[in-house]
Amino acid sequence: MRSLGAGYREEDLEKVFSGESVFTPDPKQQRTDENVYVKPEPKVDMLLDIQAMIAKGKGPGYERWAKVHNIKQMAQTLLQMAQTLLFLEEHGLRDYDELSEKAKAASERFGEITEKQKALEARLVEIAALKKHIINYSKTKDTYAEYRKSGYSKKFFEEHREAITLCKAAKEAFSKIEGKLPKIKELNQEYSEVLQEKKKTYAEYRQAKQDMKDIQMAKYNVDLFLNFEEQKEQAEKQKTTEQIR
Repeated sequence: MRSLGAGYREEDLEKVFSGESVFTPDPKQQRTDENVYVKPEPKVDMLLDIQAMIAKGKGPGYERWAKVHNIKQMAQTLLQMAQTLLFLEEHGLRDYDELSEKAKAASERFGEITEKQKALEARLVEIAALKKHIINYSKTKDTYAEYRKSGYSKKFFEEHREAITLCKAAKEAFSKIEGKLPKIKELNQEYSEVLQEKKKTYAEYRQAKQDMKDIQMAKYNVDLFLNFEEQKEQAEKQKTTEQIR
């Protein structure tokens, strides 16, 4: 007891028992939240955990369960999990939280590229429409000028309805453009550049879509299998409880 220091010696303890003093251990022997060692929670290896569940399912318990439930569905579930485990192993995904984060990131990535594709496609439509307006205006501006000189004659309008309508549509489109109206050559150049970017982005789009599909399918199969195992355990517990009763 003396080796423990002040507060633990025989005479110290006698005084405490007799009420003459209060127990005051050596500060060196006291434990605080700062110096208490807390054993870290072990990280679960998702792959090993699922593999253990599958191995467990091949025993007598699995056979009893199969007699009650759909064997075909269970066999398909195990096959899907085998494929999923291979995918997770190839991509180094051994933690469920990491799998969830990767699935979310893949979905967000696909969404970003999809929006970029839509923006590029919209710009191509805008350029094509503007080019058409410029060409139509160059063909109909003289007719529209004569229409104005006629005092916007109804008879003249009916005789040149199509040309006047195209010219008015072009003028309205030009009014929405800030700055100088671009030339056809400039629009052709931009259209070519945007089209090339769209083709490049489409390759990324297809890859992102496939990545999202693969990892979401893996997560879906993991969730499905874990839910399957949970249902199986609950059914077995219920059966055991009924047998005890």
